[in-house]
Amino acid sequence: MTLPDLSARAISGTDIVVRVTPRASRNGVTLDGATIRVTVTTVPEDGKATKAVIKLLAKALGIAPSRLTLTRGATARDKTFRIE
Repeated sequence: MTLPDLSARAISGTDIVVRVTPRASRNGVTLDGATIRVTVTTVPEDGKATKAVIKLLAKALGIAPSRLTLTRGATARDKTFRIE
């Protein structure tokens, strides 16, 4: 699994909007124009998919997962994260 280098977007205080696809065939992060798409194999229950998204997104951004805070879209496919 190769992740795109999103380290240029890892600026403290920035909001990042992602489109999430749970129950995918494999985990991954892709850029679709200006949209960041994250696919995870986990199911969207009890926040499991969101936790998997945070891990993948943090890895692609080159930051610690603890620096990402979900600000919008806890139960939606479109999520907004703030980089602390």
